[in-house]
Amino acid sequence: MSDSLKLYDAFTCNNQIDSGYYEKYRVKRGLRNQDGTGVMAGVTNICNVHGYVVNEGEKEPDEGELTFRGYSIRDLVTNVKKEDRFGYEEISYLLLSGELPDRDELKAFEELISENRVLPGDFFGDMILKAPSMNVMNKMARNILALYSYDDNPDIITPKHEIDTAISIIAKLPVIMVLAYYVKQSVFCGGSMIMHPVIPGQSTAETILSTLRRDRQFTDEEAKLLDLALMLHAEHGGGNNSTFTCRVLSSSGTDPYSAYSAAVGSLKGPKHGGANRKVAAMQKYIRETVKNWESEDEVMDCLKKIVAKEGFDKSGLIYGMGHAVYTLSDPRACILKENAQKLAKGSEFEAEFNLISLVEKLAPIAFKEVKGSDKTICANVDMYSGFVYKMLGIPEDLYTPLFAVSRMSGWCAHRFEEIVSGRRIIRPAYKAVIKKREYVGIDERGKN
Repeated sequence: MSDSLKLYDAFTCNNQIDSGYYEKYRVKRGLRNQDGTGVMAGVTNICNVHGYVVNEGEKEPDEGELTFRGYSIRDLVTNVKKEDRFGYEEISYLLLSGELPDRDELKAFEELISENRVLPGDFFGDMILKAPSMNVMNKMARNILALYSYDDNPDIITPKHEIDTAISIIAKLPVIMVLAYYVKQSVFCGGSMIMHPVIPGQSTAETILSTLRRDRQFTDEEAKLLDLALMLHAEHGGGNNSTFTCRVLSSSGTDPYSAYSAAVGSLKGPKHGGANRKVAAMQKYIRETVKNWESEDEVMDCLKKIVAKEGFDKSGLIYGMGHAVYTLSDPRACILKENAQKLAKGSEFEAEFNLISLVEKLAPIAFKEVKGSDKTICANVDMYSGFVYKMLGIPEDLYTPLFAVSRMSGWCAHRFEEIVSGRRIIRPAYKAVIKKREYVGIDERGKN
């Protein structure tokens, strides 16, 4: 395009709004209150994310708690582990139905997921292979939309259609993810394209590993660690950006494919699910910068430079630290750390695990010494999720897509709730601050 259009120069200046307006009209940017808490936009029976208490009007730090349909995530994870079975399907059933399944109900649900894994006959060639993308998340969003074309009645909103569609997408998304990754590798990276058939009866975690790995081999311990990560990422309340996106679209009465595709697009952003890629990049920078990984002084010096905007991406952020709700602890990070430590112990990854733990310990001190900040911050789930995926041999291209695969269950549950209980299109207000102008004829423009 011609540079003479002035559109490029106008991009910033014409979209810049005086920050004073936000104060004048008491606008809560990002739907956040002044203390950082979220604006109350709805109620939900699905999930509770607890990270602080409000005592006499003041926000006070507290240990993090996460509950799915009233059940503690730690209890859900602990009992699945005690019974030595896979848990993501149970979590998915719980989120969709509101109740924990008995053995027969869980078996029937697992069979439904397995039956729905296979893509329509011409879907791979028409929808995945013909239009490859450099970004797997972009491809996943497009392919969820594409499934609309394979639905005989995609716009009908009934309990049966919503549940059937949710199960279909939850089942197919892991397969779409792996195929999109290998198409990208083949077209853009000079790699090989691998297409393993789905093995009936495998759990979601097993399906991912068996279709992703060239030799299809994995240990039960590896599959259950991935299953744990899927359980922890499955849901996180109605206020997170991607879930709210799903609810906003659902409130308009649009089809489920559009709502879920939009949620994937939201999760892709580096300020949301895409943050796990930033964490991985930062951890690589620290590994390459710090010579002695066991030296607290060296690690602290590196972190101080990052906070002072002298190191890594010069943003001043230590990625993987801090959360919008959690203060003293993120239960997902705690659980993932405990299990990652067990797998790393005695392996080539043990030193790296210890380095990440040291970063977690020293980061709050670095913020205090450089910025004078006494804000209570803790490691969030991204601090350890990428490390777990790395131990499992999962490429970085799939870190955020795995998040989407897991979170699909939560998005579906929130769409159901919005359809049944919301019943009003979500439409917040924006205050127009531009002044009225007189129209100028085309021949008179630009003369002054």
